[in-house]
Amino acid sequence: MNGGTTISRTLVVWCPDWPAVAAARLAGHPVADPVAVFHANRVQACTTAARNEGVHLGQRRRDAQSRCPNLHIARADPDRDARLFEPVAAAVETIAPGVEILRPGVLACSARGPARYFGSEIAAAEKIVDIVESLNVECRVGVADVLAVAVLASRSSTIVPPAGSAEFCAPLPITELARDPAISPPERAALTDLLVRLGITTIGAFAALPEIKVATRFGADAVQAHRLARGLAERGVSRRQIPDELTVEQTCDPPLDRVDTAAFAARALADRFHTRLADAGLACTRLAIIADTERGSRLSRIWRCAKPLTAAATADRLRWQLDGWLTVGRTARPGDLTEDGYPQGPGAIVRLTLEPVEAIGAGLIQYGLWGSDGQDDQRAGWAFARVQGLLGPESVVTPVLSGGRGPADRITLVPWGEEKTAQRDPSAPWPGALPAPSPTRLATSDPENVTVLDAAGRPVLFTGRGLLTGSPAWVDQQGGRQHIDAWAGPWVLDERWWANDTPTRYLSRLQVVTDAGVAMLMRFGADGWQLEGVYD
Repeated sequence: MNGGTTISRTLVVWCPDWPAVAAARLAGHPVADPVAVFHANRVQACTTAARNEGVHLGQRRRDAQSRCPNLHIARADPDRDARLFEPVAAAVETIAPGVEILRPGVLACSARGPARYFGSEIAAAEKIVDIVESLNVECRVGVADVLAVAVLASRSSTIVPPAGSAEFCAPLPITELARDPAISPPERAALTDLLVRLGITTIGAFAALPEIKVATRFGADAVQAHRLARGLAERGVSRRQIPDELTVEQTCDPPLDRVDTAAFAARALADRFHTRLADAGLACTRLAIIADTERGSRLSRIWRCAKPLTAAATADRLRWQLDGWLTVGRTARPGDLTEDGYPQGPGAIVRLTLEPVEAIGAGLIQYGLWGSDGQDDQRAGWAFARVQGLLGPESVVTPVLSGGRGPADRITLVPWGEEKTAQRDPSAPWPGALPAPSPTRLATSDPENVTVLDAAGRPVLFTGRGLLTGSPAWVDQQGGRQHIDAWAGPWVLDERWWANDTPTRYLSRLQVVTDAGVAMLMRFGADGWQLEGVYD
């Protein structure tokens, strides 16, 4: 008890490099071998042996293979990762009931039961490590008052003392808030990057900021990250009472005994489930998947997500879980093992049930442009494909963040439907790059010529030594002359000096704010000053 309130402790089991471990097991390689999983030709996960050879996350495939010639290459496969993680979850559940999967490789449960049974949280953690490692899988265990803090603690195998979450988080790098997708949405990486550039490099420094300032300057997800930094519950929004009629069931006739037929049933059941949620104005954040088998057993697993589930995300998790139960199972007789050393499945599935364990009001979240249930997404995809069939693949393109110094250089347009691969590495250093934020509107096809004048009305030019001939005071456009209230720069570039088609080696950029309240980005080159973009 603490102040009259029971502290609900959470235990998290983290299996490092799980995608690489799962790929190694499926390929029949020892985990001690160098294995790397690639997505978009870059390392997404790798084993310790691969890291010792110089392989690291984000590395290109060719560079990784040059550093480690005997590296086993595997592609990213969420189905494989989830399927092979089911035996780990089942093993932990034998001594810690109520296991919830946060993502393949990370699971959580209440620490109270195991701690009382084994005498302490440390003893419970040691027992869980022994059970998981008996499957030849490395794991680490963390315990804390808050789930998200327990996830951070699991990376260092730390038992955080009660009421010590804020103290534990304070010295950690701010990037830890966005390190694990089990507790952070993808957009949080941009938040931590911005905080680092603002000089906030530790979680404690971020926690010291006033919450009202964080909410007004950084947005809703920053408030959740701020709560985590202070050691508070990761979800501060209020829950809604979940009606019993939101649970959906489906009788499988004939019974499901194949993964492909189970995947088809999963999609239809997920659509029904989210239709009921939408009618009730709710969005699910914790989902219970229940399956009754022809052998009379009932299988159940809870999935917890950092963001509310969509119909497509629910269908994915249902498919992953069914794949795990049907392929590797958890209730086979002793000695019934697959070729990978896992127990055989529990038999065909005769009934499926989806139950929302935890939900929030749908008004508290914001879905993407094309809707929330996945059906609009699919219809939009059909429309895009039809336009491409009529006008060609380049008629519908998707912008992808790329590397470059100018705002236009940082956009790679990829035909819709193709892999979103940047033309240049956005994480590479780009000396002389224009600092954030970028203009909201770019004049890339036909930039407008403008004239920059000093206070005496003389043109401001850019010299070969990287200097302006005067202080900008006026800018002449087609719409008239405006006074420059403030300006920043210039940012000098000396690029493409090796190309014969480059009219001049020197290029300069200048940001100005006029007395009309217009913020503009201008560039100087062979054609003089041109309007490159406008900040709205």
